[in-house]
Amino acid sequence: MSKEITPPSLLDALIPLVLLVLMMGSAVYLFADDSSYGPNQIALLLAMGIASIIGLKNGHTWASIEKGIVKGISMSLGACLILLSVGSLIGTWMLAGTVPTLIYYGLDLLNPQFFYTATCLICAVVAMSIGSSWTTAATVGVALIGVATGMEMSLPITAGAVVSGAYFGDKISPLSETTNLAPAIAGTDLFEHIRYMLWTTIPSFIISLMLFLILGLNEDTTGSADRIEQMQVVLQEYFVLGFEMLIPLVLLLTLAVRKMPAFPAVSIGALVGGAWALIFQPQLISSLVTTEHASWINHIMVVWSALFDGVVFATSDDNLNDLLSRGGMASMLNTIWLIICAMSFGAVLEHVGLLTRIVSACLKGATSIGQLVTRTILTCLGTNIITADQYISIVMPGRMYKDAFKERGYHQLNLSRSLEDGGTLTSPLIPWNTCGAYMHSVLLVHPFEYIFFAFFNLINPVLAIIYAYLGIKILKLTPPESVISTAQKG
Repeated sequence: MSKEITPPSLLDALIPLVLLVLMMGSAVYLFADDSSYGPNQIALLLAMGIASIIGLKNGHTWASIEKGIVKGISMSLGACLILLSVGSLIGTWMLAGTVPTLIYYGLDLLNPQFFYTATCLICAVVAMSIGSSWTTAATVGVALIGVATGMEMSLPITAGAVVSGAYFGDKISPLSETTNLAPAIAGTDLFEHIRYMLWTTIPSFIISLMLFLILGLNEDTTGSADRIEQMQVVLQEYFVLGFEMLIPLVLLLTLAVRKMPAFPAVSIGALVGGAWALIFQPQLISSLVTTEHASWINHIMVVWSALFDGVVFATSDDNLNDLLSRGGMASMLNTIWLIICAMSFGAVLEHVGLLTRIVSACLKGATSIGQLVTRTILTCLGTNIITADQYISIVMPGRMYKDAFKERGYHQLNLSRSLEDGGTLTSPLIPWNTCGAYMHSVLLVHPFEYIFFAFFNLINPVLAIIYAYLGIKILKLTPPESVISTAQKG
């Protein structure tokens, strides 16, 4: 006879969270920037073990907990496949001269004083066109980080501008998965959801652009011209540059616009990049061959190596070497390790009921729309921190708060907008979240470094809460569905 399952107490739910925060803090204190390369993973696994012990105490079996862990990990496998393909894409696009070409022309076109603003706008337009913040960061985002290096601009601010622009475009694009997911969970129309989001999204984005402009105008650009020229000379020396090198990028963006799933689209982009390297960069590939005589087989081996292990360049510019020597599936393995550990922890919390217990405590006493929106956004943030997945941070709070909005006479558009404001936008700010780990792996800037410069991602949730308390653009049901349902029951 199976043991009866006891509902967890609030203390049960808080113990693994408090211990995780303490362990994460200790990891950052003891290991600093290296905390994401093992210490954080151990902290997550230890916290998972503590949550599992609490589950066993309350009557859950290890077999059921293990099944929940496997289910949680399986939810992240799609993201892991995309990460592997992005690693290959970065490797072959470096070798093909696609990213170096973007850097070269970017150094020509972008004025240092308006660079941060332009970076945010460029990423916003690309992400809005293709509906993917991830693809935007891995393509134009990587190139803009390179331009920032050449101009000797701040990399954390540049990364913050890339993240701000990419998530603005992703948020309001009808092609975006999260933009479709939020209204589906809340029960609203996609385009009504997008129009309603604009009331908080556009002002937040304008404020962000103004802040990036102020930061850019205060930059000391002395010596930038010489540094830019030096980097361009080195790029011309080692790579064949030209607009034809951008065809792999155009192809990838076209596939994204045509709604091809990310994994096959990015994989095709990586393979095309490899073919482009063989066609246009034979001299560069010959210089990377380790044998005495370079043959076509050796060239293929270099491209093959770029797919799984990235590329390493030895130019006369050390900073350029650090920027261009990267990519390959192997470069993403640590990020995948972090995601698997984080998803395991979140899966146990969800399976043994600890997450539900926390959310129910958060909802208690919420009566006004300001309280509802605030708790929804904070729950989305908390879910991003705990479960490390942006989709769960939309789905779970959406299900839990759906009836609360309806019963209090508020339109579900208030909920769908809050899910995006709190779930979508906070995900890249958390290092162990799938989005934060991804941005770190492609931009090579830690989320804790760019978090205070991702202005859009910080301002939008705060502005949404202010709107709710002031009653600005808050839609009510007419007549409230809660009243209709009560009358029907009577």
